[in-house]
Amino acid sequence: MLMNPVVISVILMTALCLMRLNVILSLIISAISAGLLSGISIDEIMNIFIKGMGGNTETALSYILLGALACAIHKTGLADILARKIAKLIKGKSVLLVILIAVISIFSQNLIPVHIAFIPILIPPLLGVMNNLKIDRRAVACSLTFGLQMPYMCLPIGFGLIFHNIIRDQMNANGMNIYTNMVWKAMLLPGIGMLIGLLVAVFITYRKGREYVSEEICMDEIACTLDESMDKKHYVSMVAALSALTIQLTLGSLPLGALVGIIIMVLFRAIKWSDIDDIVSGGINTMGFIAFVMLVASGYGAVIRATGAVETLVQSGSILMGSNKLIAATIMILLGLIITMGIGTSFGTIPIIAAIYVPLASTIGFSPMATITLIGTAAALGDAGSPASDSTLGPTSGLNVDNQHNHIWDTCVPTFLHYNIPLIIFGIAGALIF
Repeated sequence: MLMNPVVISVILMTALCLMRLNVILSLIISAISAGLLSGISIDEIMNIFIKGMGGNTETALSYILLGALACAIHKTGLADILARKIAKLIKGKSVLLVILIAVISIFSQNLIPVHIAFIPILIPPLLGVMNNLKIDRRAVACSLTFGLQMPYMCLPIGFGLIFHNIIRDQMNANGMNIYTNMVWKAMLLPGIGMLIGLLVAVFITYRKGREYVSEEICMDEIACTLDESMDKKHYVSMVAALSALTIQLTLGSLPLGALVGIIIMVLFRAIKWSDIDDIVSGGINTMGFIAFVMLVASGYGAVIRATGAVETLVQSGSILMGSNKLIAATIMILLGLIITMGIGTSFGTIPIIAAIYVPLASTIGFSPMATITLIGTAAALGDAGSPASDSTLGPTSGLNVDNQHNHIWDTCVPTFLHYNIPLIIFGIAGALIF
């Protein structure tokens, strides 16, 4: 099993990333290695890889346009006003700010389902406040990732409803009938594990604080003396953001929503026509890296699926399982970690693992609720800690605008340690309890 191309590829990708090789190059090299180990020619690997990149084109375009919209809103000063109001609200309490960011992040998945779009708007203006309070940005990264991941695992609304319906549909398609309202109950224990991980990160691991290079900022000025009055361009910015959200919810198109938001700001002169080039360039600078990583990650996933090694990996794991539920649950969840860490998407992993996990779970004797826990946890594991996941790329995009936050060591490693370890423990426990 250790010589499986998927295992070798994921280990190679992780090692290269930890050695600070660019994530995009790490993914490409790892994809080529997986293909070559599976006997695929280099020409065919690159064809599969390039064609597979098309799977995330909408997502990539969404991020670029959302980055441009974020830059436009930032140019109007609305984000700065919001940052000052938050600074006044927290009254210098660093832990309160980190928790508040987690709450806002949770709402971005359900109440106002904009996913990571709020990060480049809200976080950069708050960096000065964080620096002044000596907040360790690794705690903020954990806070953001928690809010981006836990809600879809446990709450059947917004992105969570999509996640739960995918699990339902894939389990039903593979012969184990369940209902949507069973999923949140089965995922409750893994969600509690993530909450414990967040509390450990905020109150223990990163409580001490960290120094960052920053201009001297007077908290009293931020909270009190700076002008917080709203004018026309700020209200237009709010309308543009709400319009983008409305179009996303009604038409299901995030790129179109972001584009309409930018057009509204131009038409009503919240931003100047002459500033459009700078705004689009700013959007590319802010979110372009994420967009390209998502494209490359999609290509990587296509190569991984083309190798056929995922099925072989799970079959090899099933041999080790026997009839022991503890061993079986542990192996199934760890296999999910390997698969999802490479592909970088929990939603996209479910169809791959459900086709194999459902019959395996039935044979071993796991109940439908236990099987939901296994599939849901195994799929979610790669979101926290994967270099190619938007749940890690999003936080980095906001926290690294001043080049003082490393994607791998300051986002991926902390989120992996604080979330994947409790997810594994509580996921196994949930599978055994149910």
